[in-house]
Amino acid sequence: MLSCAFETRPLSLCFSPFHKLAMDQTLKALGAILLNAIPTFLLILLLHFYLKSVFFKPLENALKQRDEATRGARQRAQESLARAEEKARQFDETIRERRGELYREQEELRRQMRQEQESQVAEAAGNARTLVESAKAEIAAETVAVRKSLEAESRMLARRIAAGILQGRPS
Repeated sequence: MLSCAFETRPLSLCFSPFHKLAMDQTLKALGAILLNAIPTFLLILLLHFYLKSVFFKPLENALKQRDEATRGARQRAQESLARAEEKARQFDETIRERRGELYREQEELRRQMRQEQESQVAEAAGNARTLVESAKAEIAAETVAVRKSLEAESRMLARRIAAGILQGRPS
């Protein structure tokens, strides 16, 4: 069985003349309420546009400016970071080049020192050979002189011994 809204009465009793009168009064009261609400609605609408132009528009502009400033600061920071990375890369490259130059200079210095040492060693070896040859020649000359001297002495000694033996007396 169908019933009226919010009531437990049958639907046939809902459309009685009493209810029709109550409904007309309700609609009139509702119309009066809506008519009285028009100034409030207009005031709220006016308040909306006023707040939008006076409060929200400047707030939005301030937020845009802050966002642009933040983006600008971020962009400047990224550019600064990129420049710093480029400078660091250049610095590393310069250090690598300088180290390479230093290593080449050290190697050249080592090569020159080796050549100098080799020439000094060769010169010392030549000097030593000259000294050895002159010492050999000197020794050979001394040997010849000593041999001659020994030969002379041995002859003289042999003559004395022979003379002593021939004379019968020991020398």
